[in-house]
Amino acid sequence: MSRLFKFLTSGPRLFWLPLFLVTWALSTWSFALYKALDARWIIRFPKQYELPLDVWISSAMSWLVEEAHFGFFSFRDLTRFIAAVIELPYQMVRSLLIDGFSVGQGQQAIEIAPSISWIAIIGTMAALAYYAKNKALAWLAALCFAYLAIFGQWESAMVTLASVLIAVPIGVAGGLMLGILSYRHPWFERTLRPVLDLMQTVPVFAYLVPILFLFGFGPVSALVATVIYAMPPMVRISTVALQTVPEEVIEAGRMVGCKPRQLMWKVLVPTALPSLMVGVNQVIMLSLNMVIIASMIGAGGLGYDVLTSLRRLDIGGGIEAGLAIVVMAIALDRVSQAFAIRRVRPRPDPAHPFYLRYPLTSAALGLTVVTTLLSLYVPAFRVLPEAVTINTGSIWTTMMEWINITFFDTFEAIKTFFLTSLLLPVKRFFAGIPWIWGILVVGIAAGRLGGWKLGLISALMTLFIAANGLWAKAMITVYLVSVSVLIASVIGIPLGIWAGQSARANNVIGALIDTLQTLPSFVYLIPVVMLFRVGDFSAMIAVVLYALAPAVRYAAHGIRSIDSELIEAGKVSGCTERQLLLRIKLPLAAPSLLLGLNQTIMLALSMLVITALVGTRDLGQEVYIALTKANTGQGIIAGLSVAFIAIIADRIVTALARNSQERLGIK
Repeated sequence: MSRLFKFLTSGPRLFWLPLFLVTWALSTWSFALYKALDARWIIRFPKQYELPLDVWISSAMSWLVEEAHFGFFSFRDLTRFIAAVIELPYQMVRSLLIDGFSVGQGQQAIEIAPSISWIAIIGTMAALAYYAKNKALAWLAALCFAYLAIFGQWESAMVTLASVLIAVPIGVAGGLMLGILSYRHPWFERTLRPVLDLMQTVPVFAYLVPILFLFGFGPVSALVATVIYAMPPMVRISTVALQTVPEEVIEAGRMVGCKPRQLMWKVLVPTALPSLMVGVNQVIMLSLNMVIIASMIGAGGLGYDVLTSLRRLDIGGGIEAGLAIVVMAIALDRVSQAFAIRRVRPRPDPAHPFYLRYPLTSAALGLTVVTTLLSLYVPAFRVLPEAVTINTGSIWTTMMEWINITFFDTFEAIKTFFLTSLLLPVKRFFAGIPWIWGILVVGIAAGRLGGWKLGLISALMTLFIAANGLWAKAMITVYLVSVSVLIASVIGIPLGIWAGQSARANNVIGALIDTLQTLPSFVYLIPVVMLFRVGDFSAMIAVVLYALAPAVRYAAHGIRSIDSELIEAGKVSGCTERQLLLRIKLPLAAPSLLLGLNQTIMLALSMLVITALVGTRDLGQEVYIALTKANTGQGIIAGLSVAFIAIIADRIVTALARNSQERLGIK
């Protein structure tokens, strides 16, 4: 097998050009051959040989839920127990933030305690931000949460915040435990790695399909999906953070007589805490992102407001809810980032009274007690009255209508240009590739770059997609991702190079990229749909905006990490700035650029599934249809197909980066 792959993948550098030309020729003539020979198998896997995996999976899930028993309890009992464990704290937090505590149901309910005042929540967020960093961050957090109250988004925002406050501790604790196990047992880390790869590459909608089937419609299902989606980064970061603790620190812990458990919790974890807080930040942002998407299965909150606005074409309502999501995301992101880099401060003197030792905590508790008691007599202290809130929906609607009317011809011209000159030609190319040749090309290309094992695995994954009747949808997915990644790279890499060479440009571009990374993926759909309506072009714009950040960041990092002595050597040799960039900086930054390309592809694939809401006809739409029909098998197969495309792209680009590093002698 290895000799066969070596033969197929060996040859001069012109290997890639003939491979592309043959693929282009077959793509161009495949439909003509199909019609001339009446051979549908040329463009589609034979129907009679397709694998009925979706039916098998659906049947297995039905058996698991309805008939499976484990001793004295059934699988349904297990899901009900998990749901109860999650629902109890969720309802408590939700009652604390917005609903209040009551006895009874419906009109018979009697309130026994109010929810926390909106003023107290704003004050608590400001106190947290001040403790994490400084007054400027405290003002930012306070203004962000005050915006939610003033602009009438408070109740929906608190429902979303309740979901985040439950999902984040579960995701952080579970991720840390798995990270500790991976650190202690390398075999467990190797076993867990492919599972994490799947969890991070399977599209978010695909999480919702089996969870909806297992737990039903409601906030519990949304929380389970959120935890599954947000946990993998915490696992990876925890493992790496523990592995990078200096050996001297570990030896010092052993010398003072620490047992293994003490060494972990009193030495390793505290030392790795700054890196672990980066993982907490990632869990918070992914939880906020997923909670919004999970509004489709009953999460409620701001995500539900955006979704209903999109369905009703309520431009103003969609923008209002979208801005509220952005504001909340900015506040939570900045505060969690501040905790990640916060320096350890000396402990207060235990001889002092509590309010002097912990002034911020005391102030927050005092504000909470006073405003909550006042809310019993003055309802405005509980929730800002609707009469004094500001409604900007009509303003946004009028503004978007004016933009659409005034710039309609310009937008249509841009859209038509990209469709005719780029999108449609690339779509025709990928849509025409015969499935047999596609499998061979993927296997040969991956084998040439990463060895025969990678080639064989990639070919088998591609065969899985074709054998399940998803070849045409997969090619549409690849076409949209390819175009989006190309445009994101064309825009992002020059911006990253500029930021890597200029401190002033880095400040401006860095702030822009920070903002783009803070926005949940759902939010990108709102302005795109308002301006360009539904279709492939709208999907491409949303994907480019979402996937732009890594292209910029990795390019800037690659330029900044070049050894200054090499640049000085180039200047001494008489190189101009242009020659320095093209002959020294870019070649040395190539590994970083490829890693940025890898992450851009991953983000593009994850966003593309969400753009099924704007009318794309790819694998994302297949997952979305499965979600609406609660078809577990169809959703899992389509989700695995997207994951396999992501894994193939990841392994190929990683192999390219590794080869580039080896050529340059970079470790």
